[in-house]
Amino acid sequence: MTTAYTIQTATAGPIELTVSELGAGDPFLLLHGGGGPLSLGGFPALLAERAPARVITPVHPGFEGTDRPETLRTIGQLAELYVGLLDELDLHDVTVIGNSMGGWTAAEMMLAGSTDRIGGVVIVDGVGIDVPGHPVVDFFSLTLDEVFQRSYYQPAKFAIDPTSLPPERQQAMASNRQALAVYGGTSMIDSGLKGRLGAASTACLVVWGESDRIADPDYGRAFAAAIPGAEVQLLTETGHMPQLETPEKLLSAITTFARRPSSTARS
Repeated sequence: MTTAYTIQTATAGPIELTVSELGAGDPFLLLHGGGGPLSLGGFPALLAERAPARVITPVHPGFEGTDRPETLRTIGQLAELYVGLLDELDLHDVTVIGNSMGGWTAAEMMLAGSTDRIGGVVIVDGVGIDVPGHPVVDFFSLTLDEVFQRSYYQPAKFAIDPTSLPPERQQAMASNRQALAVYGGTSMIDSGLKGRLGAASTACLVVWGESDRIADPDYGRAFAAAIPGAEVQLLTETGHMPQLETPEKLLSAITTFARRPSSTARS
């Protein structure tokens, strides 16, 4: 089921948001990365069936041809938008999962004022923090083939020739890239985020592919170290997008975290 919502935000005004939902059960908010919602593959359905869960998957405005108002330009504003979505849906004890720029957004959600609706956050190969000596790769300088090489443990399984895609798909990919550049800039970091994460009080798991060459495992360890009480779990034979490459491993990590004795925010 796909639904359009209008979410009022304090910094960007009213935002039109396209949201897909699957399943029934405990609520999970699933935030896609720079590849757009298709980069989640079949993971929303897998999570909905196997958790079981109510899986809520928004499209970041500007991705997949959706509208992005000029007032909406930052990851922090996306976090504000999604906290507003949880308010709109009147959800509590939500597990927020984000991959890549979605992980950055999930981290910002822990800092976006009242987080009483969020029971836990799972950051999956996220970006956004500054880790000296372990930079996020300059994504915009890479060819698509180089992106695949850095994103997967076995890139040959996932590489595609974009020229073989229908024109509308090529156009969507181009718009996704443009939207990513607006939200994340060319560096994909916020130099102040790591310090601000010290104020987070939400239970957090950081999941990382051992073969991620977009942001390496030491970057993931630094992400976890910046968040009080956060745990880190490395996935073998996995790159930047576990939801595509090793979905069963990611599912196990998420469901184990979500079923821990206390799934509410820590005081």
